[in-house]
Amino acid sequence: MALFYVARYAGPEAAGAEAEAEADGRARALLERLQCRARERQRQQQSRPQEPEEAAQTEGAASRRRRRRPRRCKGGGAPGSPQAPRSKRRREAGEEAGAESSEEAPREGSVDAEAAGPPGTPGEQPSGEARGPPAHALLLGGFGRSRAPKVQPFLPTWLAQPSCVGRNVTEDLVPIEDVPEVHPDLQRKLRAHGISSYFPVQAAVIPALLESAAQGFLVARGGYQPRDLCVSAPTGSGKTLAFVIPVVQALLQRAVCQVRALVVLPTKELAQQVSKVFNVYTDATPLRVALVTGQKSLAKEQEGLVQKTVDGFRCLADIVVATPGRLVDHVDQTPGFSLQHLRFLVIDEADRMIDSMHQSWLPRVVAAAFPGEGAKDPFALLQRRQPQVVTAASTCCPQMPLQKLLFSATLTQNPEKLQQLGLHQPWLFSTRPARGGPGDADEDADSGGKYTFPAGLSHHYVPCRLRAKPLVVLHLILHLGFSRILCFTNSRENSHRLFLLVQAFGGVTVAEFSSRYGPGQRKGILKQFEQGKIQLLISTDATARGIDVQGVQLVVNYDAPQYLRTYVHRVGRTARAGNTGQAFTLLLKVQERRFLRMLTEAGVPELERHDTPSELLQPLVPQYEEALSQLERAVKEEWRQKAA
Repeated sequence: MALFYVARYAGPEAAGAEAEAEADGRARALLERLQCRARERQRQQQSRPQEPEEAAQTEGAASRRRRRRPRRCKGGGAPGSPQAPRSKRRREAGEEAGAESSEEAPREGSVDAEAAGPPGTPGEQPSGEARGPPAHALLLGGFGRSRAPKVQPFLPTWLAQPSCVGRNVTEDLVPIEDVPEVHPDLQRKLRAHGISSYFPVQAAVIPALLESAAQGFLVARGGYQPRDLCVSAPTGSGKTLAFVIPVVQALLQRAVCQVRALVVLPTKELAQQVSKVFNVYTDATPLRVALVTGQKSLAKEQEGLVQKTVDGFRCLADIVVATPGRLVDHVDQTPGFSLQHLRFLVIDEADRMIDSMHQSWLPRVVAAAFPGEGAKDPFALLQRRQPQVVTAASTCCPQMPLQKLLFSATLTQNPEKLQQLGLHQPWLFSTRPARGGPGDADEDADSGGKYTFPAGLSHHYVPCRLRAKPLVVLHLILHLGFSRILCFTNSRENSHRLFLLVQAFGGVTVAEFSSRYGPGQRKGILKQFEQGKIQLLISTDATARGIDVQGVQLVVNYDAPQYLRTYVHRVGRTARAGNTGQAFTLLLKVQERRFLRMLTEAGVPELERHDTPSELLQPLVPQYEEALSQLERAVKEEWRQKAA
């Protein structure tokens, strides 16, 4: 059956007097038919009275039709008008007559040209009613706007059905005695630092990691490669200790110092923090920790990694904590630095590390962890080869496994991105419930959104104008009276100018944390902030990732974050480890709709509106205007110094 019916019309190619006479006859017949239909419609309109409104609308439509100028053709007249060329009129008459002939000669499977008209006038169609397509025809068009259904992603089984852990770090605590796999020495150190219970994430991940290393770090259980672990949990839920304890315990039995564990982090400050935790739990053990972030010269860092001896090089570190760029520098430029004995590869803040995969740090690390094809080593039995198809021959020789451990508060669920990491039978621990399929979309909306937040965190947004944003920040600081406040901006310039403005306003001890300062200066600023010497710390997103600053009570987003992940990590600096905290976001009117929709999708349980009436801001205006004038002078002075 034909999908389309194409009506072929007779055109001007019909030559001769006979064809012209036939065309004229058909044109006259068509004209008479149209006039008959017009008279019929006029009689129908006269037979039924019109309502006043309908009559007015009809009269208005008629006047608009009269005012509409006809489209002029190249020949100087509208199509069909007496001024049009005779050949043009003849062509149109022929086409109309062809249409008439096609109506009079219906075929099987063609579109009927005559629609059902009013009673008593079969074959006629009232004006204003479009002839609908037949049931078997393909309707082209239909560009009406309709809301498309939300597409539910199809996830691999390990992503769709993770091992769920509790999200409440105050109620779901697990006593240390309930996890007997942890070494007694480590348990004593935990108690010495005031830790008597594990958080839910720690209680789930630590036994799983220790089980994978139950046969020692040289050979996995049964000679098979252990599964890689992925952990997605809110900020402040104890993810760092969840990998520090099992890694330290697994390496306590080592006899020769080699790089067995490598922890890669996105920022220097976060690397320093993780290195400090490793040093606490490796104290009084033979294990050594090296920090490689670029804060020292390359030669200085090389002295802490390897030592040149008479017969070669001697490794000086069991655990290396590094940033990606500096790690690649040592892989390329440090003689004797080897990763061929690497057992654990920990990737903290995994979502950001995946975004930095364009630096190709992970392929370089994995290539350094596997020896070349022609490499000969007397300890080849304990070495590893590139993963191959599992066969009887490939499993006959035990290999030292390389296990990847991923940790993040905003772990991506994009399988294409996670595939870049080359995970082996991954095992996901998540605070989000399992997803059985697309039908669970409504359940997900009720139980939580894309990410999870600390239970003690309350979210607020403050509508304000652009000119009043600094004044609103000052009002919040002075009105709420918190001792440690962290304020985030979207750029280094905004952070610096807000710092100068608050400093000129006075009454608040303020500091700036951005790339304008070196690593040593930033470390000192964070220390003063933790000690309570600084009340307000204005920062870029440099401190939004993983930095654990004790006692932060309030987070202020001076500039609204553009992405959901940025918001999650910013507000995660407060309400950590079961404490309470508040987060305020300043929003312009044009930002409100998008921001509120973003947080609704993120699963924020309750978002409160916090208005700041002008009556509350008015007492601060005189001092604020004076601070603005001081800011202008300070900025001009900085420009002059840069120009000089």
